[in-house]
Amino acid sequence: MTTGEYNQIVEQYANRLYRYILKNIRYEDRAHDLVQDSFEKLWRNFRDISFEKAKSYLFSIAHNTMIDMIRHEKRMVVADTSEMPEVSHSRQYTDLKEILDASLQKLPEIQRSVILLRDYEGYSYEEIGKICDLNESQVKVYIYRARVFLKNYIGQMEKVV
Repeated sequence: MTTGEYNQIVEQYANRLYRYILKNIRYEDRAHDLVQDSFEKLWRNFRDISFEKAKSYLFSIAHNTMIDMIRHEKRMVVADTSEMPEVSHSRQYTDLKEILDASLQKLPEIQRSVILLRDYEGYSYEEIGKICDLNESQVKVYIYRARVFLKNYIGQMEKVV
């Protein structure tokens, strides 16, 4: 691929690649970073890639880079309960499942995973640790933080019922 063809690839696919990544991760700044990283990797290898295969190569790079970022962030997510907003519902609800589902979606991914494994599936702390590649004390901390958040989010039971 020539430099001119590389520039043509950038013009043709930058917006499409950005939309693809943004739809998956929903964070604009991270999506911009991933697009830039993908084009940088394409630039480093532009002499080895044919113009006809550049689009699929670019999207493969972007997808793999996005998956790597998501995996990295899953391991790094730690919610500090002191920074969590005190949120409660002021409206009257009759569907508890709807409230629980909405509140679970607000949790960080690792907290949602451990709380679902513990409270919905009934796994022990040790089993959850093996599944999520965490030690038992980390599992307990994530479950505690998730429960505190859920309690604050849902509020008092009188508001829910």
